[in-house]
Amino acid sequence: MKKIVLFTALILLTSIGTTSASLILDEGWNKTFGGSNSDGTYSGQFGGNNLVQQTSDGGYIIAGYTNSYGAGKKDIWLIKTDANGNEEWNRTFGGSDDDEAYSVQQTSDGGYVIAGYTKSFCSGYYDAWLIKTDANGNEVWNKTFGGSDLDWASSVQQTSDGGYIVAGVVNFRALWLMKTDSSGNVEWSKSFSCGWRTNNWASSVQQTSDGGYIVAGYGLNTTGYWDWYDAWLIKTDANGNEEWNRTFGCLYRSSGAHSVQQTSDGGYIVAGWTSCGDGGVLLIKTDSDGNEEWSKIFGISSAIPYANSVQQTSDGSYIIAGSTLHYSISGDSDIWIIKTDSSGNKEWNKKFGGSNEDRGSSVQQTSDGGYIIAGWTNSYGAGQSDVWLIKLAPETMLLPDLALSPSDIAFSNPNPVANEEITITATIHNEGDADANNILIQFYDGDPDGGGTLIGEQVISSITAGGLATAQINWIAQEGT
Repeated sequence: MKKIVLFTALILLTSIGTTSASLILDEGWNKTFGGSNSDGTYSGQFGGNNLVQQTSDGGYIIAGYTNSYGAGKKDIWLIKTDANGNEEWNRTFGGSDDDEAYSVQQTSDGGYVIAGYTKSFCSGYYDAWLIKTDANGNEVWNKTFGGSDLDWASSVQQTSDGGYIVAGVVNFRALWLMKTDSSGNVEWSKSFSCGWRTNNWASSVQQTSDGGYIVAGYGLNTTGYWDWYDAWLIKTDANGNEEWNRTFGCLYRSSGAHSVQQTSDGGYIVAGWTSCGDGGVLLIKTDSDGNEEWSKIFGISSAIPYANSVQQTSDGSYIIAGSTLHYSISGDSDIWIIKTDSSGNKEWNKKFGGSNEDRGSSVQQTSDGGYIIAGWTNSYGAGQSDVWLIKLAPETMLLPDLALSPSDIAFSNPNPVANEEITITATIHNEGDADANNILIQFYDGDPDGGGTLIGEQVISSITAGGLATAQINWIAQEGT
C-alpha cells in the first residue's frame, strides 16, 4: 500500500504580533439647503453648539438663518428632514430686521424649542428670543426678553419639569441664566460677572444630574492696559444660585468655552478655543467640582482653529465639531471633526470643505453609532452660502481577510522519495481592505487538530490589502508504506 502524505498549512495572525487595522469613516450623505442669498447655521463664540438633533422619528431638525426666504433681512430658519437628509418641511420666523437661531431642541411633546435673538421684535438693540413650535414647525408661542441694550439667548434645553433653561447675555455685560415654565414665562433670572469684569456671556447650558445647571462661556479679564477672555465654567443649583465657578486660560492670551456637557462620571467636558501656546481647539475635562483633570489643544499650522460643539460618545470618548480657521477671520476654512479617546487623545480627524469658506456648528452621535454634523458652506450649494448637513456612518475597523491556497497538499502516486528534500509552497491572498502584518504560517504533516506534526513555519512581515504572498518550507520526506 502506498502512503498518502497530507500537508496542512495554517495562518496564525496573533502568534507573534498583531495585524494592522484601518479606520474607515464613510460619509453616508450630505445635503445643502439654501437659496440665492446667504443662508447657514451660526458658528462662533455666541452659541451654535446645538443646532442639529436627531429626532424621535430618526430624522433631523436643524435651526439656522436665511436671507433667501422669509420676511426680512435675516430670519430664523427651521428645517426638518427624514433619516436620509431629505427635507420634509421648513419654517421661517422673523420680521423686517435680523433674527437668528443659536440653539434648537426637540421637546417632550414632539415639538421644538428655539433660542436666539431678534432685532425685528425688540425693546432694545437685540432681544433674546424663545420660540416654541409643534411637531410640524408651526409656532405655538414666542417670548422676547431684554432691555435697552444687547441681549440674546445662546442655548436652550428643556428641563425635567417641562420648563426651559436659557443661557446667554444681558446688556452685553453679564452672563445670563433664565428659567421659564413650559409656556415660556420667567420663573427666575440670574446674571453673573467675572468679579468686576464686564462683557461676559454664556455659550452653552445643560441641566445636571442633581437638578442644577452647568454653564460655559466667556469671562473678560482686565489687568492694567491688557484685556483678554478666559473660558468660564459656572455651576448653579436648581434655583440658579452659584455653587462654584472656574476659569481656564493663560495670562494676556484669550480663550473661550463654546460647549459643555456633563460626562458619565459626573464631571464635565468643555470645548472651545485658545490662543495660549500655538493656539487651537481647546478641550478640557473636569471633575464634578470643576477642577481640571486634563486639557488638550489641537492646532493647525498658520491658523487658530476652534471647536463649537462637543459630545461624549457611547464608548466614553468625545466627538468635536468646529472649523479650521478662527471665527473672527474670513477665509478658506473647512469644517473640522475630531474624535478623541476618553483621555482626550486624538483618534482621528476629518475635514469637510472646498475652495471657499465652510464652517462647522454642531455634531451629535446618532442612534446607529454614526454622527450628524450641521454647518454652512460657501463652497457648495445654490447661493452665497448654504446650510450644510453631513451624515457620517458608524466608524468601521477594516481588518485583513486572509485566504490560503491550497490549504491541503496531498502526495499519493508516486510517494515522495524517502529521505529526499522537497519544497512545499502555499500562497496567501489578503482579500480584506487593510494591510496585514506579522503573519505566521505553520505547516503540518497531517491534521493539526488530529495529532499532526508541525514540520515548519514561516513569518511573512506584511501583505498589503488585496496583495499576495508566498510561504514555503523545505521538508525531508519520511520513509513509510
